[in-house]
Amino acid sequence: MARAIDYGNLMHRAMRGLIQTVLEDVARNGLPGAHHFFITFDTTHPDVAIADWLRARYPEEMTIVIQHWYENLVVTDEGFSITLNFGNQPEPLVIPFDSVRTFVDPSVEFGLRFETHTQDADDDDDTADDPEEGAPPQAAEIVSLDKFRK
Repeated sequence: MARAIDYGNLMHRAMRGLIQTVLEDVARNGLPGAHHFFITFDTTHPDVAIADWLRARYPEEMTIVIQHWYENLVVTDEGFSITLNFGNQPEPLVIPFDSVRTFVDPSVEFGLRFETHTQDADDDDDTADDPEEGAPPQAAEIVSLDKFRK
């Protein structure tokens, strides 16, 4: 079988790296100007760590806002941790980059959406013998900001 360049996964990693770089800068220097982020993530991801009551309230996905009040933003190669305020209750969260579904900065109309595309069972036969092809391809795309407008 011929080897192919997996542009979807390469783009996926590059866009997650962009989010990592932005959050590292915010962790060091704070949010500049009117910048703020809406980050939606998959709460079923095994490495997501959130309070039980948040997981019960958001069993599939959750959107957080990083804007006025946040503490303890720590960014690693795998993801980030942050403490946010939920009804005057500070809650720590651990969010792996692999769990992020959308990243939006409405102040500059910038957004990314990460989607997982599953293959049909017939398509799996082509990649079953190649361990490098085991993960389903994923793509990143620009999202509409209308969802986040007030």
